[in-house]
Amino acid sequence: MLKVEGIDLHYGAAKALRDVSLTAEMGRVTCVLGRNGVGKTSLMRAIVGQQPISKGAIRLGEQDISRLAPYDRARSGIAFVPQGREIFPLLTVKENLETGFAPLKRRDRYVSTEIYDLFPVLKDMLHRRGGDLSGGQQQQLAIGRALVTHPRLLVLDEPTEGIQPSIIKDIGRAITYLRGKGEMAIVLVEQYFEWARDLCDTYAVMDRGQVVEAGPRSGMVESEVRKWLSV
Repeated sequence: MLKVEGIDLHYGAAKALRDVSLTAEMGRVTCVLGRNGVGKTSLMRAIVGQQPISKGAIRLGEQDISRLAPYDRARSGIAFVPQGREIFPLLTVKENLETGFAPLKRRDRYVSTEIYDLFPVLKDMLHRRGGDLSGGQQQQLAIGRALVTHPRLLVLDEPTEGIQPSIIKDIGRAITYLRGKGEMAIVLVEQYFEWARDLCDTYAVMDRGQVVEAGPRSGMVESEVRKWLSV
């Protein structure tokens, strides 16, 4: 579904990504691991179109999306749950979910009951303002908003950051369910190693803007991965 091929990314004169490649397959979870500041979020921003690349290509299915604007990538089937959630604090939960309608054709503008099944708290708080929710509830709202778009590729940037353990488990169950449906590829950026290890089908470890280790979970040597995650 997703193929990132040898991309470079710059912020001015600073090179954030160096010849990075990554794949994500339908019905599978690809985890991107690494310490803070190694380029994980830059890679996600490149995939969703928030930051242009200077070399390489990004493909979604058979389509080269390397030069598409973020809103065109959303229309192509990419949904992004950013680090920090970025919900609208003054809009209600219902209104936040409906902002996911933007890239959709009119016939597809509905909130699936499946989203409320995954995150029942959203149904209970439909008319509460987003800013009144806890951090974990806001994270569930951000994921729900992404799912409203019926994505082919779901990109999540550190969804467990600052979240209580019970909601981390809920998010893990939701990701497992979505993978099992086989209707989307999932790319997950994470620093919580045990959680990511248990969810992933394939993984990539980044350091200094490069992928330094990658492969299937079955071939993962935990000690080798952990050395890249330790400060």
